Amino acid sequence: MRIAQVSYHTNPVAPLGGRQTGGMNVYVHELSRELARRGHQVDIFTRLDGERPEVTALAPNLRLVQLPAGPPAPLEKELLAPFVPAFAAEMSRFAADEGQSYDLVHSHYWQGIAAGEPFARAQDAPHLVMFHTLGEVKNRARISEEEPGERIRRERELAATADAIISACAHEHDLLARYYDADPARMVSIPCGIDTDLFRPRDREESRRALGIEQDRPVLLWVGRLEKLKGVDILIDAVAQLEDPEVLLLVVGGEHGHELRGELEEQARAAGLAGSVRFTGAVPHEDLPDWYSAADVCVVPSYYESFGLVAVEAMACGTPVVASRVGGLVSTVTDGVNGFLIPWRCPEPFAEKLEVLIRNPELRANFARSARDSVQRFRWDEVGRGMDELYGDVIAAHARKEPVA
Repeated sequence: MRIAQVSYHTNPVAPLGGRQTGGMNVYVHELSRELARRGHQVDIFTRLDGERPEVTALAPNLRLVQLPAGPPAPLEKELLAPFVPAFAAEMSRFAADEGQSYDLVHSHYWQGIAAGEPFARAQDAPHLVMFHTLGEVKNRARISEEEPGERIRRERELAATADAIISACAHEHDLLARYYDADPARMVSIPCGIDTDLFRPRDREESRRALGIEQDRPVLLWVGRLEKLKGVDILIDAVAQLEDPEVLLLVVGGEHGHELRGELEEQARAAGLAGSVRFTGAVPHEDLPDWYSAADVCVVPSYYESFGLVAVEAMACGTPVVASRVGGLVSTVTDGVNGFLIPWRCPEPFAEKLEVLIRNPELRANFARSARDSVQRFRWDEVGRGMDELYGDVIAAHARKEPVA
């Protein structure tokens, strides 16, 4: 197949930790690599935000295509919507210049989907979409979220026109049907993937030594983009309730969130945790296994996660997880087996379960063994096989002018 992956607002090969880089970047890049390994010709289309080559070969059968849309400079994704039509036109121009057509278009996030929809129509190709996050769900998850009505309106329209909607878990299907009136017959669940060769247990002492972390301290880890929806404030308050004053919380990632970082640092100081909470800033993706392996527990206190890649990465490294009982986390973390799920988004239940794990090394070891085993279904070869089969089904259904079965 010749496949177009559309990632309009964020470059999938950009360094992680920025305002618009996170789990979706990893997903688009790694999925595309796996599809290319399976023999498909894959082009990733993204917006050009500087002076770079239009086409870059990333691997055999895999290219990054950067096209102009709006000012040639990095912009916040909230400012990119007006340039979506220009980006769609640029994709069509690129395909025409190459004299090529695509068998399938797979678009990501609502802005990328809005660009991919007219492009797929122009190519007479089926259009698969993955929203990754949903504006309506974000607003309902946390009362102070302010995703604009225009985004939610467009998401509803785009969900109605897609040939197939891919979600990382069945829970996302329910949300799309409930809040967006999406057709269940066109929804397919395929989980996100993980590189289990990269994310595997490393020696705890060596990881701590390499990262400058004290060997004898209980260590909690949070990883991600610093934004209020991720619940770091809940975690800091939970740490303040722990009985062991030696507990160290590592907050890894999120260099863009300077204002929120300042608020969280002040919260930690006010709680008497100035020496117990360390903000590391962004770290290279390939270094994350050391951080996971150095930690006793990884905590994911999010208000909303469509999948929760951090939890899966942590478990692949043999690190137990304490997470909110929300979204895709329910399908990856098994309560009482490889971690704990917290149904209430407040500090006290997080503190209670963290205390249990900190005090019980045998339980942590049991969870660690189960955690590593539980993530094997997320290997990229498994995810790629499922996506490959779906692509074939969608192309066949499109040729028959029928919906995906």
